[in-house]
Amino acid sequence: MFTLFISDLHLAPERPQINGEFRRFIRDIAPASAALYILGDLFEYWAGDDDDDALGMEVATELAALAGKGTRIFLMHGNRDVLMGQSLAARCGAELLDDPQLIDLHGTSTLISHGDALCTGDADYQRFRSYARDPGNQARFLAQPLALRREQMRGMRAQSEAAKQQKAEAIMDVAPEAVDAWLRRYGYPRLIHGHTHRPARHLHHIDGRECERWVLGDWYQRGSYLRCDASGCTAAQL
Repeated sequence: MFTLFISDLHLAPERPQINGEFRRFIRDIAPASAALYILGDLFEYWAGDDDDDALGMEVATELAALAGKGTRIFLMHGNRDVLMGQSLAARCGAELLDDPQLIDLHGTSTLISHGDALCTGDADYQRFRSYARDPGNQARFLAQPLALRREQMRGMRAQSEAAKQQKAEAIMDVAPEAVDAWLRRYGYPRLIHGHTHRPARHLHHIDGRECERWVLGDWYQRGSYLRCDASGCTAAQL
């Protein structure tokens, strides 16, 4: 019995190799797992659940087939696919989770998150995050025609990449004090997150306790995942 975690796949039609890696992962590796958690940025961008993009429909079909084999699937919003809704989750045979979420992972209390909320040193991004997750702002955006939403999403993606070039690397990583605050608030759990694209295992010594933090890898060059069971977690690549 084991559980899998992935994040930051950024699936897009322009990246057929990674899309193929995702299909292979879903068909060959994930069916043996009890559960699969996708911790945000499954897609490069998601314009709304009415999007009939061929890749999005294929991904939903693959995940639904996995769910049909008995693997429980959980989705969490990332910064690129914050508009994923219950309709998409239903098509995927998945459950949409709040961020962060505290779970019992094979007997170990584990806090899971996309991870962007922990990057508190990037004030500009945190302002955008609050704006993008506001229900009113989302409703106004989704009221626009799909073609216009797609165009705006591509524009925002380009602006985001340009802005990153002007920021110090440390600002875009999680803030240690934010991590410590979460570990205290949730009872010193294990923490698993993505977003920073800096895969690693960290140990945090806080209030006389040792807490493990796993950062998931992105899928820009090749697929990666975290495999957890009662004995612990192990990072792996496709």
